[in-house]
Amino acid sequence: MEYVETEGNTIDEAIENALKILGVERDKVTVDILAEGKRGIFGIGAKKARVRASLRRGLFEEKEEPRGEPRAAEEERISQDEIAAVGQKGKQVLAEILRLMGIDAAIEIKPGEIAEEIILDIQGESGGLLIGHKGQTLEALQYLLTRIVGERQGREGPQLIVDTENYGERRRKGLEDMALRLGEKAKRQRKTVTVDALSAADRRIIHRALQDDPWVTTRSLGRGAYRRLLIIPEGDRKKRDEAREQPPGKQGPKGPN
Repeated sequence: MEYVETEGNTIDEAIENALKILGVERDKVTVDILAEGKRGIFGIGAKKARVRASLRRGLFEEKEEPRGEPRAAEEERISQDEIAAVGQKGKQVLAEILRLMGIDAAIEIKPGEIAEEIILDIQGESGGLLIGHKGQTLEALQYLLTRIVGERQGREGPQLIVDTENYGERRRKGLEDMALRLGEKAKRQRKTVTVDALSAADRRIIHRALQDDPWVTTRSLGRGAYRRLLIIPEGDRKKRDEAREQPPGKQGPKGPN
């Protein structure tokens, strides 16, 4: 069982129900919020919160191999070969798309922030045209390219990212600044902040920007390529998680009363 969909009176309760079914800790799953709970008035119009909890990739594969066995190295080699092959295929398809658009440009394959990301950097004089309003043309190119190349379903495969004139880096910094600003707002107001219509790549940037903040957590909401993202204040999450992992009788000193 790789994922479950569960309900609860609150989002946290729905997540706890999912963890019980899967039999894992919170850090072993990725949670998508399908519906937010609604209390209703005197019980009328109340709706359950619903989530999908998916086991993170590698949970079963990351088993310790006996020393001297080449299996782990071979799997890594195959994975790198696959990433390289997807990058070359993506470059060829993108070059054909640009040719049909009447754009003369070179394409350079670059590594992304993580091993599974492949950046296809378009180099030419049509950067402004390719970026479009708020990057919409670039995103459309990336979506079309991904659909043609065909990412594998059911696992985390190589991810193609189309960029030009360093737009991706500038957008990443803008999203990180926005994430930090909205994270402070969520903590200050003690209310969940919602960011609408983000691509998977943009959501990852915000997740990473806030993942080390012990006072907030981030969750995706909805289905499809573009989803909302929630920035949720939840107290000192890191200390609470560390206390939960400690064996009974070995908890750290209590804070001030």
